[in-house]
Amino acid sequence: MLNIILVVLCFLTLYWFVPFLLTAGAGIGVLKRKDASERIAFTFDDGPNPIYTPQLLDLLKKNKIKATFFVVGFKAEKYPELITRMHAEGHLIGMHNYVHKSNWLLAPWTVRQHLTKTASIIEKITGECPIYYRPPWGLLTLFDFLLMKQYQIIHWSVMAEDWRSNGGSEKVENRLLRDIKKGDVVLLHDCGETAGADVDAPINTITALKKVFKELSGLGISCVRIDEL
Repeated sequence: MLNIILVVLCFLTLYWFVPFLLTAGAGIGVLKRKDASERIAFTFDDGPNPIYTPQLLDLLKKNKIKATFFVVGFKAEKYPELITRMHAEGHLIGMHNYVHKSNWLLAPWTVRQHLTKTASIIEKITGECPIYYRPPWGLLTLFDFLLMKQYQIIHWSVMAEDWRSNGGSEKVENRLLRDIKKGDVVLLHDCGETAGADVDAPINTITALKKVFKELSGLGISCVRIDEL
């Protein structure tokens, strides 16, 4: 029994935790930030959402900012008009699996199916096949790490825990203004319908960004898409 437990632990270490240390820790095989860049990139996960995504798009348009959206496939399928608007307004659209489940809990072939399906949905709506991918919670398996060479995997260097409502918009605003540096990839959310999130949390993010965008503009810092970072 002990030998079996040790074998299982060794397998999980190789399958889950080694890729985690390489990507989330060392940034190998993923883009976490662009040290040489004078710009920053705002990225938004888990949408689109019919309530919050339009408000966020309005805010981005008002401030003449382009962002990157990592969309959930079934939500893109459900709200194609929001994907159309993102694309028409010049934002970059990436993938966040077909459903918001960790790759650690999905078989490798299921992850491939999710990405193929999500890419097809986005391409049918926008005419462009996405190549940028952020796995839910940033978690990859060994198979993902070794075989996903056709995708540019995006992590992040700044987050504000904006998926929770506690602390309000002030928490999000303060953390972003405290932590953001040139070259950063900023993780935020335009939907609160995933496990562990608060449904109304995105309104705090939108409220905080009104002040954050103004501050960054005053500092002369440009906010761009991931492919422009």
